[in-house]
Amino acid sequence: MSTNDRAAHGTWQTDGTDPVPAARYGPKPPVEGSGGLAVTSHPLATRAARDILREGGNAVDAALAAAATQLVVEPHMTSPTGGLSLLHRSAATGAATYVNGNVAAPLAPLPDFSGADLTRGRGVPVPGWWPAFEEARRRFGTRDRARLLAPALAAATDGFEVNPFLYGIAYGEQAHLGASPQMREVFFAEGHLAVPGQVITQPRAARTLERLRDEGMDYYLGDFARAVAAAARADGGVLHERDFAAYRARVQEPVRGTYRGAGIVAAPPPDDGGVQLISALNMLETVDLPRLGPPSADPETLRLLIQAHNTAYYAPPLRYGLEEDRERLELLLSKSYARTRTALLEPVPPASATPAPGTIHISVVDAAGDTVALTHSHMCSGFVNGLFAEGFQLSGGGSFFQRVMPQPGERACVYLAPNLVLRDGNPVLVSGSPSVSLVANVLQNLVNILDFGMSIEDSVRAPRFGARPHTPERGWEPGNLLEAGFDEAVLREVRSWAGRERLWTRVVNPWSALTGNFEGITLDPDTGAARACADPRRVGAAEAA
Repeated sequence: MSTNDRAAHGTWQTDGTDPVPAARYGPKPPVEGSGGLAVTSHPLATRAARDILREGGNAVDAALAAAATQLVVEPHMTSPTGGLSLLHRSAATGAATYVNGNVAAPLAPLPDFSGADLTRGRGVPVPGWWPAFEEARRRFGTRDRARLLAPALAAATDGFEVNPFLYGIAYGEQAHLGASPQMREVFFAEGHLAVPGQVITQPRAARTLERLRDEGMDYYLGDFARAVAAAARADGGVLHERDFAAYRARVQEPVRGTYRGAGIVAAPPPDDGGVQLISALNMLETVDLPRLGPPSADPETLRLLIQAHNTAYYAPPLRYGLEEDRERLELLLSKSYARTRTALLEPVPPASATPAPGTIHISVVDAAGDTVALTHSHMCSGFVNGLFAEGFQLSGGGSFFQRVMPQPGERACVYLAPNLVLRDGNPVLVSGSPSVSLVANVLQNLVNILDFGMSIEDSVRAPRFGARPHTPERGWEPGNLLEAGFDEAVLREVRSWAGRERLWTRVVNPWSALTGNFEGITLDPDTGAARACADPRRVGAAEAA
């Protein structure tokens, strides 16, 4: 069977009897299993994780193999020039660890940094993707680089089908792609932009993956760093090879909270989405939500979730490591602060511009019960700056410098929220989401599942709100997106309330990519059964080992 035939029938990396699910929008079937399970935003990444689990690899092995595959099959969402952060919990010890591999500011200063820099070389940050990959692999993994990168190399060399999501982003940025010799090889191999169903290969990306496999940090700190830094500096950036050498993945304790008796474990600052999530849940805990209906059907519940989310999400970000921020962290996570804030709930406007979605999440549980929630990204819109090196786009992650400008060499504050929910010390839900609306996404799905007993498939299919509406005329607005899937009466009442509060809302399409993509796995602590369902808003899949 030819490469094109294999791609058309969705049978990469199989023996012909086990086809990979199609990469498609819309509802996906729920999946159950007791020997391990993975859910990602692309079927080939999920298959890479599943195969690792079947071979006896653990959750970290599976998540890293999936993440590497996504570098190839979701190049509009992630890149080795961006960041990777993951939350790991060992079932044997109960220990939870967070590996922060997010982007950092270059050592050289960036005076007068502004939104205008986000599409130029000045917006290219110091990447952390590969250092975090290696730190997690050495610390928790059982497989070598060759095995973990094999599915990504196969996808880059043999090719994969362009799906509607990738095509849509590429169509909007085809001027950038078509102007780059490296990207013309990939997306214009037949003289026109690759269309859905067409198989694309990525020989430059394959060579980069081969060198990372064979040379590891020697290549990363050498030829890779020089190529990326040179491409950024050629467009006015300040990135230098010494920034790569100075960078270290950060191993941290997660933040912890509780919600109606359940334990919440989540990302710590400067990945401050975990703090936002726990802070919002603390506020909601002061209200008897279960007496109301779920947010998809009850305007009062939806209003409360929007208010709690906005209060937490639009607060000034934490800069981890400063004494005043450690004190503020304890305050934000406290129940007393939540009671005060709940009494004063009001919309809080953002202080700065925000990037468009460009992130992906992976959730995995293995046969031993270890869990991983991994979020990785190029931290900007797909192909936003038109800069490429070694077969991959350069991150525009300087977008997060607008939240709070890092000191030279310091981590960016990024609202990632990989998280884990425990009951009686046992995991019952591992999850996360990409997108500008990821905290809102996780918050709503946790409430759906924990407060209203929804199945994971019903939860991901339910309408939701998001953060920061965008209009061509006014850019990113303070306020919230509302999916059109809500009942008209619910939309009418919530928008009327928002108007009185001078809170900007915008109704968007049902199952909007701007409201995130919930990759979650529910776990039955009694039976060990796991259940997942890929979100209809992207083209992913769940598979059991």
